[in-house]
Amino acid sequence: MARAGLGYEAVVSESSKHCVAKFIDTGSAETQRLYLGRRTVLEMLKDRGYAVDDSDIHISLAQFRSRFGQVPSQDLLDRLRFSVPRISTPSEKVLVVFGGTDEIRKQAMSTLLFQLSHDSSRPKILLILQGKMNSHARKLADESSFQIETFPITDLLVNITKHQLLPKHEILSNEEQQSLLKKLEVQPSQMPRMLETDPIVKYYGLKKGQILKVTYAGPSTGPFATYRCVM
Repeated sequence: MARAGLGYEAVVSESSKHCVAKFIDTGSAETQRLYLGRRTVLEMLKDRGYAVDDSDIHISLAQFRSRFGQVPSQDLLDRLRFSVPRISTPSEKVLVVFGGTDEIRKQAMSTLLFQLSHDSSRPKILLILQGKMNSHARKLADESSFQIETFPITDLLVNITKHQLLPKHEILSNEEQQSLLKKLEVQPSQMPRMLETDPIVKYYGLKKGQILKVTYAGPSTGPFATYRCVM
């Protein structure tokens, strides 16, 4: 009986090893970061009203590595670059560019802007940073004729809008904003503020003067709404 018991334990132990092995990620941490960052960017663009296919959002990590590559490289980053149009205005496009882990310097930014200068659609650019961008490159980006938004990839590993503790945020249309301001008899500058650096503001790409409705679900008070103006 002792031998049988030992034999059974050995089988269970070996089986457990195989089960655990299925959950071990043997790929690189960088490709996993790129996978998570790309997924959040796609969700963000869909929430902004761009033409993003759900099937592209929900690919697995294994499918991502099969499509784009197992080893971090410039070729992988080049293949991650994509452009999508806004649903309401197809001529308005956004281009997503993933940077490498090296610091982005002035020369790299100059090369990117030169490449884009030949694009007649003049797309908005989302630059996903894995490394730092030095002050010279940032100055060049700020002074260019392109609208460039930068996101550290560490800010995109999780979609903040999906956090269960985050209240519901709704962006008011121009008509809704005017109606609200008239009803409250206030100017935008008199409303509670939300800074341009706020993660929610950056996620939706909001501009100064835009108003959000923020709905909280209080356990004792029930749902209640407040309004914030981006400043």
